[in-house]
Amino acid sequence: MSDQKLKKILGKWDTLALAFGAMIGWGWVVTTGLWITEAGSLGAILAFAFGGMLVIFVGLTYAELASAIPLAGGEHVYSYKAMGRIASFIATWAIVLGYVSVVAFEAVALPTVFEYLIPDYSQGYLYTIAGWDVTITWAGIGILGSVLIAWINYRGIKFSTAITGIFTLLILIAGILLITGSTAAGNVQNMQPLVENGIAGILTVVIMTPFMFVGFDVIPQAAEEINLPRKRIGQLLIASVVLAVLWYIAVIFGVSRVMSSSAISESNLVTADAMATAFGGSAMMGNILVLGGIGGILTSWIGFYVGGSRAIYALARAGMLPKSLGDLHPKYKTPYKAILLIGILSTAAPLLGRPALTWLVNAGGLGLVVAWLMVAISFIILRKKSPDMKRPFRLRGGTTIGWIAIVMAGGVTVLYMPGMPSALVWPYEWVIIILWVILGIILYTVSVSKYGKKRADDHMKKEIEEVLKDK
Repeated sequence: MSDQKLKKILGKWDTLALAFGAMIGWGWVVTTGLWITEAGSLGAILAFAFGGMLVIFVGLTYAELASAIPLAGGEHVYSYKAMGRIASFIATWAIVLGYVSVVAFEAVALPTVFEYLIPDYSQGYLYTIAGWDVTITWAGIGILGSVLIAWINYRGIKFSTAITGIFTLLILIAGILLITGSTAAGNVQNMQPLVENGIAGILTVVIMTPFMFVGFDVIPQAAEEINLPRKRIGQLLIASVVLAVLWYIAVIFGVSRVMSSSAISESNLVTADAMATAFGGSAMMGNILVLGGIGGILTSWIGFYVGGSRAIYALARAGMLPKSLGDLHPKYKTPYKAILLIGILSTAAPLLGRPALTWLVNAGGLGLVVAWLMVAISFIILRKKSPDMKRPFRLRGGTTIGWIAIVMAGGVTVLYMPGMPSALVWPYEWVIIILWVILGIILYTVSVSKYGKKRADDHMKKEIEEVLKDK
């Protein structure tokens, strides 16, 4: 069985870069203008501050559980120990939707960045979706990028995190230049209007924040591959969240200071134009920002392949998905069949065109907050059910933080529902959710029928008992 173990090789910088790089991604480059347009400069900052609070409270519950039960699958393990097999599958399948949505989002984002670097490169009309023309070259760039990232993840997590570390440094350089340059060169007048569309505008941005902050939970997914003291796992998770919250707020502040609302509305890539404006109209500086954005695409893309494939691997290993998805590559020790599955799903995303960016953000966001809600509930239950469980990163205040996380995650979940000003759009976004639920029900039913409920329960209990005994 030793050849069926994940490699425990990630150090603290690998782990931090993996989570921070996954959270930052490309969203700050392509959608900052949308946030400011929808909610105003201050409104967007408030929305991300609220979303950041949600993620910090949820992240704290994750940190305690990840340090206590460092097993691949994260949510899968915590929700099983707290609530059983079905709850475990629901939480994990929901988080996989979020991860696959991010991976697909990056496959759509990559050809979008080429529009800035190479104007009019999109050629070879195929068809129109939601008023947007899909072309051969546009979809082809996304598909090729998806194949490349799948290959990188296939080759092993050390290879993946080495590349992530390099591109995270590129993101930091480009982002710091943008934030400092635009803050210094801009003025308060450009930040008007401070709030746009009232509460509805702020809530519209709030429901986008889970998708932008997701990534800290890649740490629990890769917990079996982290070679650090358990307490440090929790500390790094929280550090990555705090850094991401500060990052997004600083980017919104800097961009809104240097570009007026009218300039933002006319821009195709707001952050790149803001960078150029901050440095006296320098096209070169705009291109540097875009290169940082490409780095963000790659770090996020890689991070969520890691998270998604490990979650699928954990479900398959427990007999809740087809057993073959839990196979590890004999040489690279990666869940290569799970990686290939995600590759197939995400490679098709560019064929949906640029409108899919928003659909994936919102539909994937619902999956994320549902999983976060269930982890927070698991945290409360396990404090009652297993009070003596060793918790190297133990939160003070009993279950208070867990209850705050439940209220906030539950409140954000409601914002996606019909009748809310920020509800998911029919048919595109709800169809993604419905199809994912149907696929999950089919795969779970077939797998449990084939392998038996007892297999899943025995496997999970054995894994959890072993890791709890390990000091």
